[in-house]
Amino acid sequence: QVHLVESGGGLVQAGGSLRLSCAASGRTFSSYAMGWFRQAPGKERELVAAISSGSSTYYADSVKGRFTISRDNAKNTVYLQMNSLKPEDTAVYYCAADPITRQVLTGSNGIDYWGQGTQVTVSS
Repeated sequence: QVHLVESGGGLVQAGGSLRLSCAASGRTFSSYAMGWFRQAPGKERELVAAISSGSSTYYADSVKGRFTISRDNAKNTVYLQMNSLKPEDTAVYYCAADPITRQVLTGSNGIDYWGQGTQVTVSS
């Protein structure tokens, strides 16, 4: 069982930065692929960034060059550094974990674990 808790969301002006954190319980964190998803009002959930157990990374085109995903297995934590934020980045951001990288990359409804979400609001 893995329990995920996100933090670091908030209100920021366009062009600003935030760092999201997702703390995971459990001793098998290092074996999980991790992902950050977001969902804006009236829109479908989308994958923002993912990192495999081997630390290979994936980014959505909309955030490439602005967001960086990383993990610290010693702290059971995955991070999302968000720079040059835009109003269109406004959404609830969710952390997800699954032992199968493909599940995270495809945003499968079968992903094993989800966090409760943290709100990110970017003002223009």
